[in-house]
This record gives sequence, C-alpha cells and structure tokens, in this order.
Amino acid sequence: MKRLWIILGAVFVLSFAILGWVGTEIFRQAPPIPKEVVTTDGSVLIAAEQVSDGQNVWQAMGGMQVGSIWGHGSYVAPDWTADYLHRESIFILNTWSNGEFGRNYDAASSEQQAVLRQRLQDMLRRNTYDETTGKITVDPLRARAFEDNLKHYSDVFTNGNKDYAIQKNAQSDPAKLRSLTSFFFWTAWASAANRPNNTISYTSNFPSEPLVGNVPTSSAIVWTGVSVIMLIAGLGAMVWFYAGWRKEAEDRDTPDTDPLIGETLTASQRATVKYFIVVSLLFLLQIIMGIVTAHYGVEGGGFYGIPLADYLPYVVSRTWHTQLGIFWIATAWLAAGLFISPYICGKEPKFQKLGVDVLFIALLIVVLGSMGGQWMSVMHKLGSGDLWFWFGHQGYEYVDLGRVWQAALFIGLLLWLFLIGRAAIPALKREGTNKSLIWLFMGTTAGIALFYAPGLFWGMRSHLTVVEYWRWWVVHLWVEGFFEVFATVVIAYLFARLKVIKAEHAAQASLMSGAIYLSGGIIGTLHHLYFAGTPTIALAFGSVFSALEIVPLVFVGYEAFEQIRHSKVRPWLAQYKWVVYFFVAVAFWNLVGAGIFGFMINPPIALYYMQGLNTTAVHAHGALYGVYGTLGLALLLFCMRAMQPERKWNTKLLGFAFWAINIGMMMEILFSLLPIGLLQTYQSVAYGYWSARSPEFMQTTLMQNLRWMRLFGDTVFAIGAAAFVWFALKMMLTKGEKQTEMV
Repeated sequence: MKRLWIILGAVFVLSFAILGWVGTEIFRQAPPIPKEVVTTDGSVLIAAEQVSDGQNVWQAMGGMQVGSIWGHGSYVAPDWTADYLHRESIFILNTWSNGEFGRNYDAASSEQQAVLRQRLQDMLRRNTYDETTGKITVDPLRARAFEDNLKHYSDVFTNGNKDYAIQKNAQSDPAKLRSLTSFFFWTAWASAANRPNNTISYTSNFPSEPLVGNVPTSSAIVWTGVSVIMLIAGLGAMVWFYAGWRKEAEDRDTPDTDPLIGETLTASQRATVKYFIVVSLLFLLQIIMGIVTAHYGVEGGGFYGIPLADYLPYVVSRTWHTQLGIFWIATAWLAAGLFISPYICGKEPKFQKLGVDVLFIALLIVVLGSMGGQWMSVMHKLGSGDLWFWFGHQGYEYVDLGRVWQAALFIGLLLWLFLIGRAAIPALKREGTNKSLIWLFMGTTAGIALFYAPGLFWGMRSHLTVVEYWRWWVVHLWVEGFFEVFATVVIAYLFARLKVIKAEHAAQASLMSGAIYLSGGIIGTLHHLYFAGTPTIALAFGSVFSALEIVPLVFVGYEAFEQIRHSKVRPWLAQYKWVVYFFVAVAFWNLVGAGIFGFMINPPIALYYMQGLNTTAVHAHGALYGVYGTLGLALLLFCMRAMQPERKWNTKLLGFAFWAINIGMMMEILFSLLPIGLLQTYQSVAYGYWSARSPEFMQTTLMQNLRWMRLFGDTVFAIGAAAFVWFALKMMLTKGEKQTEMV
C-alpha cells in the first residue's frame, strides 16, 4: 500500500510540474495582440484595444457556441479563423488576377495561379509585428480585404443566416461589428504569420489552408508517429502487467443477505433524494435542448416551421445543452458523495442535513441564474456594459456561465468538500477502518472541489491562448481527471460497503487505477492545445501523454467484469444487476467513446484536419454522456437501491431504459455523427478546413440526409431516457412493493 501511495504521489507531482512548465512557455510565446494594425501608407486599420474589444463582443454573443475559433467551439457556423483567412485570400488573389490577367483567380491558368499563390504566401506568412511599437503593418490590399470581410460579417450577424443557425440581430452595432471583425482578423493573422525566426505560424499552421501554405508541420507528423509507438508500448506494458498480476484469492465474508437492509438512513442521506430528482429532470431537459440544437443544423431558423430562433436561438439551446450535461452529471456525483459520507463516518455529523439543504439551494440558484443570464446576454438584455461577463455568457465552451455564477459554483464545491470532510476525518481516527480508502475518497473530493478554481484564473480581457490553457484544466482535468478517479474510488467503496470485496483490496485497486489514469491524464490535457497559439512543446507532450490515456481504458472492462463476477457471489446481489450493468456500460463507453473515438482525433496529424468537425462530436457524446453520464445514472441507481434495499424494482422498465439509451447513443454516432465527421475530414484534407465547415458543403443533400439520420438514434435514446426518468422518479416519490424473497 505504501509503495502505491508513493507511485501515485510521484505521478501527481511530476505531471503537474511538467504541465506547469509547459504552461509558462505557452504564456511566454502566445501570439502578440497588437496595439494597432496599420497599413504601409500610414492608415490605421485596427485601433488600440479593438482586438480585445472584438473578443468581448464575440464572447457576449455566445462565443464558442456560435461557430469556432482555432477549431474550438460549435459545428454549424464556420470556424471564423478559417473563414476569414480564406475570404481574405480569395479577395487578394482575385484582385491580383483581375488586375494582371483580366479574370478571377479560379479562371487563371495553373501557372498564373502558382505565381499568385506564392505571392500571397509571401505576403501573409511574413510576420510584420514590431515588438518595439506593438504594431502590425499590412499592405493596403489587406485593408481592403478587411473591409470586404467586415461587410460580409455585418450582413451575417445583423440579418441572420439560416445556414449558420445565426439569428437576426445577433449583433447589429456597427462599432462592435468592426471590433468583432478585428478579432477574426487577428486570429487569422496568427494562424498564417510565421513565428519569429521560424517557418511555422503561431498556431502550427492551423487551420489547413493550401492557398497560404498552411499545411501540417513536421512536428505534427513526427509526434504523431511517436504517440502511436507510445500507445503500442503502453498497451504492451499493460498486457504484461495484467498477465503477471495474480490476485490472491480474497478471503470473502460476503453476508447471506443485503447488509444495507435494516440500516436506518440518516437525515442527510434522505435529504439527497431531492438532488437525484433534480438530476433526473435536468437529464430530461438536456435531451430536449439536444433535440432542438440538432434540428437547427437542418432548419437554422426554426423548429419544424416554428420561428423558435426568435426566442431560443441556437447559441442558447447549445449552451444549455452542454452546460446542463455538466450540471446534472456533477450533481449526481456530488449527491452520491454526500450519501455515502455518513457510512464512512459511522454516524450523522451535527447539522449535516442543514449543510446538504443549503448546498442544494445554492446549486439551484447557480443552474437557474446562469441559464437565465446566458439567454439575456445573447438576447442583448444586459445593456452595453460588462454585465454579460459577470452574469451572462462568458463565451467559452463548457464554462459559459457568467463569472458570478462560476464563483458561486466554486463556493458550493468548497461547501461540498467541507461536508464530506467533516464526515470522513473522524473516521480516520477510528480503529478498524481502512484509512487508505478514506484518504483516497477525501483526496479525490478535494481534487474535484479545488480544480474547478482554474476557471477563475482568467479575466474579461485575458489573452485567448491563456484562457484556453486554464479552460482545459477545468474541462479535462476536472472532469476527465479527478472525476474519473473519484468515480473509481466511490465504486470501490460501494462494493466494499456491500462486503463483496475487501476494503483493503478496494483501496489497492483504486490507488493503482488512479496512478494509471493520472499518469497520462494530467499532461494529456495539452492535447487540446496543439493549435491554440501554443508552441511546439505543447504538441510534443500532449501527443505522447494523450496516447497513454487510452491504455487504462482498454483494460477497464476487466474490472467491470470483475464486478459482474462479484455480483454472483450471493443470490441477493442479483438485486444490483442493473446497477452493475450501468457500471459495465461505463467501461464500454470508456473504451469506445473516450478511448477509440478519442484516439481517432487526438494524434496531431489527425486533429489538424479533424478539430471542430463532427468527429469531435463523436468523441464528446461517447465520452461525456457515455462515460460520465452513465456513471451518474449508475450512482443514482445505487443510492436508490441503498435507500430502499428491500424494495422490489421494475426491472423490465429499467432494462428497457438501459438498452434503449445505449443503443440509441450508438445509432446516433454510427448513423449520423461519424459519417458526417469522416466526410468533413476528407473535405478538410482535400480542399482546406474552411471547406469542411462551409455551407456549400454542409448544406448538400447528402449531408442534410445524414443529419436527418440522427433522428432515429435520438428518438431511441430519448425514449430510453424518459423510461429511466420515469423509473427513477417513481422510485423516489412513491412507496413500492417489498421483495417477498431476496433472490
């Protein structure tokens, strides 16, 4: 046990040391934001602060929920970086071609096109940023291209665009539209201009744009090969480990009846029921928002003819869809932690129920307040000041909620940590308890509470690259890191509580799993930052360690089937069959959604072409719902079972819900998201990233039909989810029939 603790500690310290060091390099080498952009004839194209002003305009109107920047964001509208860069390039090429050859660029001969392309690359790839003055100097022709793009974006955001699912008057203020276009210009400039004393751009030549010479870098290709080698090596090491690891036969003392029967629930445990009711309702609401959001892809201005976008724009429905997923999953896990804490303590701490009730009210305020603020921000109901940042929409995917709600959520998590700690710490002083398992439970609880803090590390005017670094600490480390380990510990503790496995063995398995997960997971955070204005060092570390993330996921099914084996030790454990099946589904989606579909896009050369396409949505749905959502439902079921261990369950309804949810999710991926993503990838490789996101491609008959194909999987999933919610609410709100015999 001591050796496992040392290994876990070493992994934790070394991994964060590397992540922190790379972070300092990211901040130091981030693309410079110019004080001004001027032309060679002395005119000011972009004034001081206008780029940052434009970033704020973009955030307030929904940011990453309306298209994407550097590949991060939603999928219906274009990637504005790629879109601006391509439009600027075509404008310049057509101007030159018409002036010299009397025809547009696409009508010129191949030799003429080659000459013009090289001239364009020389212009756009030359870095004219002056560190002493803080100015970028551009050719007057680029200023004319800017004005042409400004005219286009003014039309898109003022009059709306159904192909992009952008509502009318998304932004109509001329000054703000100029600032917004300035922000788009800067992201495009950073994606094409070479770093000082280098031949690659600030974004490692992302997005793909052959016209300006944006092609994969040598580093992207080399480190992809290294990551594949590391994956093979890691899998080999795990095979050897599992082949050589022989668990000693456990000296089981599994009771003949459920040990939870006859136990008296504490007041705080009963108080968690309302958490699980809210989890069920938010789960259902998220699905409704998902249906609306998916439909906007084929009918950008409405919902089956209803002009829904006038009242609930795509940007709001998608914001709520992604945020609700985080909310209900996190609430399920928080409630599970609160439910089992009295088991650890052995008694009810004083005023524990009051704390549970206060936390519940706080969470409700954050959920409802943040959702209302986001709608008000997008609909321009918060005035022209800074209220959008504090109470509205921050514009960054998965951490969209305004700063006040964000801070309130962090305070709520600290309260949760306090409630867990006051129950767990006394248990450490009691003889006969497994202190390692309790320390693990406390450590992962602290990780969840404290590692939401990086979401507060950026400000309203922070550099986009800096924001992205800290944002992925929250999205990746908070969710994929500490929640993953917390789940492992909670599951181990629950089975130990049932006396199916020994607490000591549960602690050993949790320590080992935690060390394996975090060895790749912490540094693997960098794989989200390959092209976010970061140096090559982020790509190198991110590619290698993100490959190692999949290694434990391949073998997580082993532990899942161990759970099935444990559940057959005594007949009464059959009552936990569907709880165990949900845990097995977690293992399946860990391998498929997080592992296979994750590695499909994680290598640098793959992500270069796939980032922000529907291949990303495949991974997001398979991992976020498939792993974390399924685990949230499993924890809900376990707590419901523990609250009423003698109650007879409607297993037919629960079994139907289980299969419908999982089959529906797989249909959604295989029938729609994956084929759309793969076709987009081909388009990105063949013509450029802009083309894969363009309406000319996305609105073709084939792509529209594939979008409609999602309806089948969504329907099956929604029916299964409704059945699950009906089952859960009935369990929590009614008294049921008791088992006549515990088999």
